[in-house]
Amino acid sequence: MNVRTAIRTAATRLCDAGITEYENDAWLLFSELTGMSRSDYLIGSNEELDLDTIAKYNAMIERRAQREPLQYITGKAYFMGFEFVVNNSVLIPRFDTEVLVEEVLKAATSTTKLLDMCTGSGCIGLSVAAIKHCDVDLADISPAALKVAEDNRKRLGLNNIKIIDSDMFSNIDETYDIIVSNPPYIPTGDIDSLEPEVRNSEPVSALDGSKDGLKFYRILANKGAKYLKCGGSIFLEIGYNQAEDVKSLLENNKFADVRVIKDLAGLDRVVCGRRM
Repeated sequence: MNVRTAIRTAATRLCDAGITEYENDAWLLFSELTGMSRSDYLIGSNEELDLDTIAKYNAMIERRAQREPLQYITGKAYFMGFEFVVNNSVLIPRFDTEVLVEEVLKAATSTTKLLDMCTGSGCIGLSVAAIKHCDVDLADISPAALKVAEDNRKRLGLNNIKIIDSDMFSNIDETYDIIVSNPPYIPTGDIDSLEPEVRNSEPVSALDGSKDGLKFYRILANKGAKYLKCGGSIFLEIGYNQAEDVKSLLENNKFADVRVIKDLAGLDRVVCGRRM
């Protein structure tokens, strides 16, 4: 079997499995396995593949056909121009979350002390640290997630990072200029309606925000000010329909200048406020 046939056969398998971007995914998995670039393909599409390569490629395609996310198969995801290690212990970084990081970057400087709560892969806090060269603490309740965050810290060569195993603020003992969080915010009853790639592969503990999806926002609003310096800011990613609830939580807990920022699709994406 040559390269062209292998990729076409794989794309057909993914299409039959209901994968929307079946051609793109078939190509990306082949490129990941073999290192072949698009220009290489133009020259070498008729090259015959050895049986070992075919077997490995078919195994990757079958994982994708079973709706395992592409990023878990390749073991990496791209965010804010950086490559991050990911596995099924952490959420896959989303493009929409870059809106959250961009807002934090507007407020951060090289002297900022930042806490990334519910850090997961560390993509939010590590991106800020890499761009602003500031001190960042990464906190999460999951040791497996913190291992991924530490791996990403090493890959990015960052030394101004502290990893904290903490159930929300239970092990936090410093104050910060900025707290940022993309906490679990999906209402429990909505989990089963998510795409198979999400509900069957990504960690439920990083998705489930309790019955109304607001459990962790309540904690962040109620306790966040204690861990912010006077005038410090909090930045929270939210679900598309949670802006008013989260805004009210911050205002009711004495945060000032509370505002909502939309993403590129025009959906409410970030709520931020300042400690008075």
